[in-house]
Amino acid sequence: MSRRSNGLVGVWAEAQRQQQRQYEAQARYQQDLERQQRAYQREVARSNREQRAAYREQREAEARRRTDELDARVETLKGLLAAGCRAPAFRAGTLLQAERVEAFAPGQLAVPVPMPDPARYQPQGGWTASLRARAAAEAEARFQRDLQAARAAEAQRQHQLNAYRLQYDQWAEGRLAEIRRHNAAIAEMTAGLRNGDPEAVVAYFSAALYASAGWPDGLPRQVAATYDAGAHQLVLNWELPRYDVVPEAKSARYMINADQVKESPRPVTQRRALYRDLLAQCHLLVLRDLFAADEFGALDSVALNGFVDDHDPTTGRRASLFLGTVMAAKPAFAALHLEQVNAVNCLVDGLRGQLSTRPDQYATVRPGRMPEEVGAGVVSHGSEEEPDLFAMDPIVFEELVAELFRAMGMQAVTTQRSNDGGVDVDALDPTPIRGGKIVVQVKRYRHTVPPTAVRDLYGTVQDAGANKGVLVTTSRFGPGSHTFAHGKPLELVAGAELVDLLHRHGLRGRLGGDGSPVPAQRTAADGDARSDDPSGGDGRSGDDDHNILGMNWSGAVSLDVCALVCQGNRVLDDDHFVFYNNPRTPDGTVRALLPVAPDKAAVRVSFDALPARADRLVIIAAVDPVADPGADLSGFSDAGIRLLDAEGTPVDQLDVSDGRNGETALVLGSFRRRANGDWEFVTGGRGYRGGLEELVRDFGIEVD
Repeated sequence: MSRRSNGLVGVWAEAQRQQQRQYEAQARYQQDLERQQRAYQREVARSNREQRAAYREQREAEARRRTDELDARVETLKGLLAAGCRAPAFRAGTLLQAERVEAFAPGQLAVPVPMPDPARYQPQGGWTASLRARAAAEAEARFQRDLQAARAAEAQRQHQLNAYRLQYDQWAEGRLAEIRRHNAAIAEMTAGLRNGDPEAVVAYFSAALYASAGWPDGLPRQVAATYDAGAHQLVLNWELPRYDVVPEAKSARYMINADQVKESPRPVTQRRALYRDLLAQCHLLVLRDLFAADEFGALDSVALNGFVDDHDPTTGRRASLFLGTVMAAKPAFAALHLEQVNAVNCLVDGLRGQLSTRPDQYATVRPGRMPEEVGAGVVSHGSEEEPDLFAMDPIVFEELVAELFRAMGMQAVTTQRSNDGGVDVDALDPTPIRGGKIVVQVKRYRHTVPPTAVRDLYGTVQDAGANKGVLVTTSRFGPGSHTFAHGKPLELVAGAELVDLLHRHGLRGRLGGDGSPVPAQRTAADGDARSDDPSGGDGRSGDDDHNILGMNWSGAVSLDVCALVCQGNRVLDDDHFVFYNNPRTPDGTVRALLPVAPDKAAVRVSFDALPARADRLVIIAAVDPVADPGADLSGFSDAGIRLLDAEGTPVDQLDVSDGRNGETALVLGSFRRRANGDWEFVTGGRGYRGGLEELVRDFGIEVD
C-alpha cells in the first residue's frame, strides 16, 4: 500500500513542479515583455524630446536670422554715406565700350571631313583569278563611293563654313559699327561737357548717379534735372526712399507656448530718427557722387531737392513731397570729411540746408531752386513707376480721368458699365455762369480718334441736356474732328494734353513703355497711317504717317486738283505747288496720286512731316482747259473730300462748295495747323473766273 501510495505522490509532485515551472516561465516572459515595452516608451519619449528640442532650436534659429536681417538692414541704412564714400568716382571713360567682338568660332565646321584610307579597302576572298578580280573591283567601288561621299560632305562643310563666316563678318561689322557709334556719342557728350552744353551735362551726371555703386538695392533712383550754364549749377530733384524703408520691427523671438515667431516693434522715436538720418545721408551722397564725378569742371554748385513719391496725407492724392533741400558750393563741400560727420547736422548746420522735422508724417519743406525755374529743358529719368495709360485697365483709366476732373475742382463720378448712354464720367462744374453739367467720354486709343466719335459725343450732349461734352483720349484728333467740334460745346483732349493735365494736378501717367508722352505736334490727321512710297506709287501702303485726300464730284467736267503748301496766304515757294507739272513737293510730304474709285482725284499728305513754317495746306480745283475747253464749274456739284488713312480706310467726309457759272477755278478748302500741332479743315468756296493762273497769283506764284 505504502509503496503504491508513494508512487502516486511522486507523480502528483512532478506534475506540480511542471506546472510551477510553466508559471515561472510565463511570468519571466511577461516581465521581459513589460521591460521591452517600458524601454520602447522611454525611447519614444527621448525621441520626442529630441524632436521638440530640434524644432525649438529651428524656430529659435529662424527668429535669430530674422533679427540678424533686421539688424543688417538697419546697419546698411546707417552706413549708407560711409559706404558710398568708399565707392569709386564715376568717370566718362567707364561708358566707353572696347572695340572688339567675340572671335569667330565655327565649332565642328572647322574640322575637315576625313577622306577614306585606300589601305582599308583591300579585296576580300577569291580562290580563282576571276573571283579575285571581282573582289578587287568591289573594293575599288566601295572606296570610290565612300570617297565621293566624303568629298561631297567636305564641300558642304566648306560651303556652310563660308556662309557662316560671311554671316559672322556681317554681324561683327555691325557690332563694331554700333560700338563706334556709342563711343562717338560718348565723345560728343564729353565735348559737350567741356563746352558747358546743358543736355550733355544733365546726361552725364544722371549717368553718374545711376551708375554709383554706393546705393544699395531697393532705394529709388529717379531724377529730374537741368543745368544753369551761366552759374555752372546743376539743379535737380532726387527721389528719396519712403518711411517704410526703415524696418518697423526691431527683433524677433520664438514664443514656445504660441509656437510662433513674434516680432518686437521698433520704438517710434528710434525709427523716426533713423529715417531722418537716412534722408540726410541720401542728400549728402548725391552731392558726393556729383562732385566726385565732375572731372571736367562743369559744376561750381548743386541745388538739390529731395522728394518722396507717395500719397499726400492732406489730399490723399499721389504727389511729390519735398522733405529736404540744399544748395552746396563745390569748395565748401570738398572741405567736409563725410565718413565722420553726423549726416543731419552736416546737412542742416554745415551746409545750411533744410530737412523735414517729421519726415515720417511727410511734413514737407519749401524746396529751393527747382529745375523748371532755370529755363532750360528739364530731363527726367527713372520714372518707371509712372503708369502707362495704354496698359491701364479701362475702368482704372476712367477713374483716373474722373480723379483729374475732381482735382480741377469739379464733382465727378464714373458711370455704370451698362446703360451709361455713351457717358463714361459725369462731371459738374460748380463755377457760376460758365459751369454746369459736363458729360465725358474716354477713349483709350492708340490710333487717331475718328470724327464719328466726336459726332456721337455731340448727340450725347444734346440728349443729356449737358452744358458741355469732353472727349479724352490717349491718342489724337484729326482735321475732321476739330472741324466738327468748332463752334460747338465740345472740348477735345488729346494724349499729350492729358498727360500734361495729369502732371499739373499732381496725378501720374505716361504714354507708352518708354515713359515719354506723345509730342503735341504728332497729331496731324485722322488715321494712324504708316506709309512711305518714295517711288511715287499709289501711296496707299508703306511706313510713314500720312493721309489720302480723295476728291469726288458729280458732273462731267474735267478738273485738275492741286495743292498749295502755304505760310498764311502765301505758298512757301514754287516747288510747294503740287499740280500736273509738279506732282510732288521736294520732300515728298505732298504728292499727287492716281485716284481709286469712287474718287476722281487724289492727293497724299504727310501732315506731321510738313515743313515747320507751313501752317496751311490749300486744296484747289480748276477746269482742265485742254480736256474740257470752254467749260466752267457749273458742272461741279455734290463735291466732297474723302479723308482716308494710309490703308485706304475712310475716316471722314469733308464737304466743299459747289461750282458756279462762269468760274473756272475754286478753293475747295484748307487744312490749318492749330497751336497745339493738330490740323483742322476749313471749307473754302472762293471762285475765280481767270482759271488756275488767277487763283495761284493770289497765293504768291508768279505766272509767266
